[in-house]
Amino acid sequence: MSTPRLDAVVIGSGPNGLAAAVELARAGRGVRVVEAQPTIGGGTRSEALTLPGFVHDVCSSVHPLLLASPFFRQLPLARYGLDLVQPGIPVAHPFDDGTAATLQRSLTATCADLAADGSAYSRLMGPLVAAANGLLKDLLGPLRVPRSPLALGWFGPPALLPATLLARAVFRTERARGLFAGLAAHSILPLERPLTSAFGLMLGSLAHAVGWPVARGGSQRIADALAAHLASLGGQVEASSPVAALAELPAARAALFDVSPRQLATIAGPALPRRYVSKLGRFRYGPGVFKIDWALDAPVPWRAAECSQAGTVHLGGSLEEVAASERAAWQGRVAERPFVLLVQASLFDPTRAPPGKHTLWAYCHVPYNSTEDMTSRIEAQIERFAPGFGQRILGRNVLAPADLERHNANMLGGVIGGGAQDLFQHFTRPVARLNPYSTPNPRLFLCSSSTPPGGGVHGMCGVWAARTALARALR
Repeated sequence: MSTPRLDAVVIGSGPNGLAAAVELARAGRGVRVVEAQPTIGGGTRSEALTLPGFVHDVCSSVHPLLLASPFFRQLPLARYGLDLVQPGIPVAHPFDDGTAATLQRSLTATCADLAADGSAYSRLMGPLVAAANGLLKDLLGPLRVPRSPLALGWFGPPALLPATLLARAVFRTERARGLFAGLAAHSILPLERPLTSAFGLMLGSLAHAVGWPVARGGSQRIADALAAHLASLGGQVEASSPVAALAELPAARAALFDVSPRQLATIAGPALPRRYVSKLGRFRYGPGVFKIDWALDAPVPWRAAECSQAGTVHLGGSLEEVAASERAAWQGRVAERPFVLLVQASLFDPTRAPPGKHTLWAYCHVPYNSTEDMTSRIEAQIERFAPGFGQRILGRNVLAPADLERHNANMLGGVIGGGAQDLFQHFTRPVARLNPYSTPNPRLFLCSSSTPPGGGVHGMCGVWAARTALARALR
């Protein structure tokens, strides 16, 4: 039996690599994905990191962009076992007085919770929620003529502002300012920098438009569903197949790399102009993360009852405290009271732990490749808002930046979003080119989150790279 013709090979099986492969296969091209690790998935992998019977997400755990992705929404992933579970409350943000601000599915309920700032929140978020579908099609891609200029016009001016400036200008209360700061801190940027408001606005509006779901059984189910759909289209996936040089790839007309710019330079450097490789070397990665997973004998004992209904909990108190934590990571320091992003998926997905037991997932931002042990600081932040938490720990697994990089070579220095996504590197990632997915070599393309629109499980970096390859190398 002859081997099927191979048009393209994709290096890396993260959501962008798999999305690129699916898009190529849908166009009738023969495609193979090669993955260095024994398990596919990249940032969407799940493992028993602590104790037998406990399923933990190694990297991403909550997936608003999966439901918002114009590409993933077209795919029959439910047919392959993907079931997304919506927590009762997408996000809670507790304070030291025992209360918590909540970002709820209902815009009206969120406004009611924010009380004095409810009207301001409605004016800010309401138009974005109403225009979410069109707006996301413009935002989840490279810089181009917008399809929904009115929605983008509403989003753009406040999105360009620093989150600290917008929060203080729009909101009067600590509750609303703190809630917005927690959303904006997903940017992994100092909140005094331009464009940080964009992350708060997008993530807030997504909570109302599509929710912040988790995948039943773990994020691994996302990768498995994508791989199964790819197989149904005739595509192939090979795990345990590391690639150190182009010569190690199977023969194909095009190669798409779901890797970081530094890895692209290492693997494909000899086939690329020296000037382009030099520019790849100047790509800025930004801070990394320090992550902990716990096995618990009971749910987290939150003082604020709303936190027990939330899938995601942001621990950082006031706007000023969250901003100080994010600033520290960029200045090469660790915060004594770090902003902690926490997910309690097992509250809504009991398949992740034995009966009556629970999993917990959390991380904070730290300097690139930091060696500082943040375990005690992260657990102190949880204890601050949930006294008695430490008594419920059955086991823990710590992933420092170097550990994350060993799990996934794309996470250089513990960086999870493909590199710094500030105003100057948002659309010019990895280098300034009219088409950021192409390289000077007409057969080589970059499809990782180091291209627009950046980090998150949306697959659009892979989709845009695949379409570029189809137009330029696979016609």
